[in-house]
Amino acid sequence: MVNLHPKRSDEPVWWSLFGAGGTWFAMITPVTVLVLGILVPLGVISPEAMTYDRAADFATSFIGALFVIATLSLPMWHAMHRVHHGMHDLKIHAGVVGKVVCYALAFLITALSIIFVFMI
Repeated sequence: MVNLHPKRSDEPVWWSLFGAGGTWFAMITPVTVLVLGILVPLGVISPEAMTYDRAADFATSFIGALFVIATLSLPMWHAMHRVHHGMHDLKIHAGVVGKVVCYALAFLITALSIIFVFMI
């Protein structure tokens, strides 16, 4: 017998944020670390190109604000989804409370990153 009213799952939302966060963390974060953490300190990229005023101008532009928010929030969604499912794999069945805590923490980081970007 076919269930004519199946329960809708919220997993596609979390999986899409998980996928976006994993992709961002794998492709964008290493380049950001390379540029800001290695090339600028070694002098390959001029330190004048990374002054506070230029960084603040970038972070307050539309594209820069999106970049900063995505850099902070997407990997957090990825990590919290991994934590949520990792607890299940470790036989720690936190149920709905664990799911709410994990995703609320990711949402908090997202909200704070938006607030901080607009406060600059």
